[in-house]
Amino acid sequence: MSSDPSLRQVRYRHTQRADLLLLAIGGAIAITLLVGSAAFAGRDPIAFAIVTPVLVVLVVVLALFSSLTVVVDDEALRIAFGPGLLRHAWPLDHIRGWQAVRNPWWYGWGIHLTPNGWLYNVSGSEAVEVVLSDGRRRRIGTDDPAGLMAALEAVPRQT
Repeated sequence: MSSDPSLRQVRYRHTQRADLLLLAIGGAIAITLLVGSAAFAGRDPIAFAIVTPVLVVLVVVLALFSSLTVVVDDEALRIAFGPGLLRHAWPLDHIRGWQAVRNPWWYGWGIHLTPNGWLYNVSGSEAVEVVLSDGRRRRIGTDDPAGLMAALEAVPRQT
């Protein structure tokens, strides 16, 4: 793979926002701030010690999982969560196949192992399951499975 991203031809780019997650964590942050402001007004050091790390964790999760960007270029299928600190790439020549799938609701969101392999998802139940050349499977959540599959299909394969 080329080390210079500017040399890669992007064939597909789609970002899915995590609207429900943004709403839920935004609400949790607001509630934590309300509780914290009352505790801080009383200058309670225990409340400060509890509220501060909770706020930090909520803000970090919100930033990291606010969106999922999927890119297909001439070398790889790439994903990046939020600002791109959490990302992964699979070389196209290691991808054997793909199909649209629906994840059960209990698979949830985030990055975790499921009975169908690793899942990368920020919202909804639609995904594209990618089968790697070694047989491992990866599910990439997307609200545009047809577009992602079309992009994978359109990339010229090296033989």
